[in-house]
Amino acid sequence: MAENEWLSKDFYKVLGVSKDASDDEIKKAYRKLARKYHPDVNKTKEAEEKFKDISEAYDVLSKKEDRQKYDAIRQFGMGGARFAGGSGSGGFDASGFSDIFGSMFGAGSGMGGNGSRIRFSTSGGNGGPNINDIFSMFGGAGGQAGAQYGGGYGNPGGSYGYEEAPRPERGEDRNSKISLTLRQAVKGATVSLSVDGKKFKAHVPAGVKDGQKIKLSGKGKPGVNGGASGDLYLHVTVKDDSTFSMRGHDLVMDLPVTVGEAVAGGKVEAKDIDGNPVTFKVPAGSSSGAEIKLSGLGVKHGNAAGDLIGRVQIMVPAKPGLAVKHVAKEFDAKAGDYLNR
Repeated sequence: MAENEWLSKDFYKVLGVSKDASDDEIKKAYRKLARKYHPDVNKTKEAEEKFKDISEAYDVLSKKEDRQKYDAIRQFGMGGARFAGGSGSGGFDASGFSDIFGSMFGAGSGMGGNGSRIRFSTSGGNGGPNINDIFSMFGGAGGQAGAQYGGGYGNPGGSYGYEEAPRPERGEDRNSKISLTLRQAVKGATVSLSVDGKKFKAHVPAGVKDGQKIKLSGKGKPGVNGGASGDLYLHVTVKDDSTFSMRGHDLVMDLPVTVGEAVAGGKVEAKDIDGNPVTFKVPAGSSSGAEIKLSGLGVKHGNAAGDLIGRVQIMVPAKPGLAVKHVAKEFDAKAGDYLNR
């Protein structure tokens, strides 16, 4: 953007800061607006134009020399504005700019003379000073550096050059490992984690499986130029349990039964994963591998829960006595040919 257009642009208003804002306040205001109007985030034409305006304002106000130049030019005013020399009532005390005006107009400019007035004009006619000449005294040939944004835009007669504002970049993702007991995987757990020396707690949902990944949004590496932080992925390992295993949303356990319980049926006592007593009703004629279900004692998912499944395992004495062996043979004889080998 050409410097002669600075008169019509209030960069402080564009960024929403006061004229005495600090560099940090200007930078903070720019980043906040850039995140809202950046073309990668906001696809509207209005947002694109707004992003150009805030980038242009930040480019000028973030550089000390350009900001001083901008403030001085804004004080001089648009073409036709009059500034009375001296310190008379109602006039503008131009003594602070005497060196600047002197270098532009020489001693004949009348700076410091009582009642003298200087008129600035945007044209070079009538022998008056051209406003472009005034601008060039602050930074060379009216600032013809060529403004660019993407494909470029600006004034063909001269434009103010600036670098395109850096684009926000999302931070990288992180990966970490976590080991859980089967009960923690079934019930869910709250675990303590640490990233870059900062500790925080995270909830592991019920029913997480071995080898599963859990995403913690925003816990990765921080973004660049106001970009969003990456994510943290927890790789889950679930330890084996001596009694229980997960099958979908069900919990499966071996249910030891005697020969008599398997043949005649009966109630068999056991404990669930929390150690609470439960009772399985073994149907008569149950063979090893048969499954008996207790509803709602498995893994919770939403408002429902899986089942606790007892898998029948018929147990016999490791060292049966003669009497037991005799009864067993009598049982086989009376049971008949029921086993298909």
